[in-house]
Amino acid sequence: MTDPDRREEWERLRRVHLRPAVERPAGPGRGVHHVALLCTDVERTIAFYQDTLGFPLTELFENRDYKGSTHFFFDIGHGNALAFFDFPGLDLGPYSEVLGGLHHLAISVNPDTWDRQREALAAAGVDIQVIETSMYFRDPDGARMELISDPLGEMYGNPIG
Repeated sequence: MTDPDRREEWERLRRVHLRPAVERPAGPGRGVHHVALLCTDVERTIAFYQDTLGFPLTELFENRDYKGSTHFFFDIGHGNALAFFDFPGLDLGPYSEVLGGLHHLAISVNPDTWDRQREALAAAGVDIQVIETSMYFRDPDGARMELISDPLGEMYGNPIG
């Protein structure tokens, strides 16, 4: 199968929908409060995100919507949080990428942190794929994650905001 050439389609979409930055209104949101993922083992998830990646655990309490379920949060910078739920007793099955689901979560970190995280993931035996300034891997439950050493608002040296 050959890759389709969609350059003309993308150029048309940019022409029709992408406004110049000076004409673009500010977005109505204040930022991402948190992104919530599911996990099967709370302690393993804490060890991975806090101890391996260095994102501090900031809160842990019972999920208000499901008795016995844990809701917990990690600080991923700039007031943003990565949250998790466990749902003991529910057979949710393995992680799956589906339409409308999570493809990956990209977290911007400075280059020194990126290097330390790459070393920590390698030492933990995590399979890592590095493409330019992006490092892709899966968390203990299979969710695809990206650590990107580009600053917020940039991707591979180009502004995205």
